[in-house]
Amino acid sequence: MGKKVKWSWSSAIIGAASAVAATALISAKPKDPTFHLISINFTSLKLNLPLLDAEVLLTVHVTNPNIAPIHYSSTSMSIFYEGSLLGSAQVQAGSQPPRSCQLLRLPARLHALQLANHATRFLHDVARREMVLDAAVDIAGAARVMWWDHNFKVHVDSHVTVDPVFLDVIDQENTSELEVFTPPAG
Repeated sequence: MGKKVKWSWSSAIIGAASAVAATALISAKPKDPTFHLISINFTSLKLNLPLLDAEVLLTVHVTNPNIAPIHYSSTSMSIFYEGSLLGSAQVQAGSQPPRSCQLLRLPARLHALQLANHATRFLHDVARREMVLDAAVDIAGAARVMWWDHNFKVHVDSHVTVDPVFLDVIDQENTSELEVFTPPAG
């Protein structure tokens, strides 16, 4: 009725090692980075006859929640107003340590011609001091895990409400989607 089970240290060690390996795999699953627009600062006006284009500096807070450092290539972020391309911001190539936050300063140029095409709507937004901008960017790079580079692409969509008079960020919704490309089996 009562069969005696013999205790085995090797079985206990194998079981503990399996639990640690499973926990490591779960925590190593790539997570989407987060992006948060901190500020918009006016830097200059550029003559683009017959209008003036505005140059601004976007300060973006980026969080890498992953256990691997990342390296990314330069790209351009598109900025939209009322569905029309208003301008773009340059993202310089760089890197970010694992589980860290950093501020990126992105120079951007906003084209006055696009605002002129939406003059009625823009004046209405200035009067109520709320302007909705959308932005999209694809950032490609690589994350090094041990001795393998894993290529990735992050697509970020932003929906930002700003005060067009003082350029204050009123509200924002940012979504990012991470896609990791596994290296081919060799």
